[in-house]
Amino acid sequence: MLTLISPDFLNNQDIPQKFTCQGENVSPRLEISDVPESAETLLLIVDDPDAPQTTWLHWLVWNIDPTTTSLSSQALPVGAIEGINDFMEFGYGGPCPPKYRHQYRFQLYALSKKIHLDKSASRAEIEMAIESHVLESCVLNGYYERS
Repeated sequence: MLTLISPDFLNNQDIPQKFTCQGENVSPRLEISDVPESAETLLLIVDDPDAPQTTWLHWLVWNIDPTTTSLSSQALPVGAIEGINDFMEFGYGGPCPPKYRHQYRFQLYALSKKIHLDKSASRAEIEMAIESHVLESCVLNGYYERS
């Protein structure tokens, strides 16, 4: 079964400040295992479902080589594409909740088909492109509250 963990925080625990807007704003290290053999590519979506009004997109990376075992914003695999987040920037935008403790979902998808979209594609376009191509998925949850 597809698995995503981080050596920087445990599932359902707090994300260290280093990986937020109050720290270095770099992504935590992610470790990937048990990718289905038939996977052509991986997709990572990091979002905040507790954001006011709408779920906030923090990181969107697609066409990740399925043999990838580790991932961070500082070391993306060759061929991976970072899309635009809701901060209107390409790449990772760390947790930066306006108030209260928010949940951050690191969602990994194993796909049967590569995504053929430009890096300016929206999350909605990505989600439409992967319909019927998801082999497995998993989620790593973290939490953060600004001090």
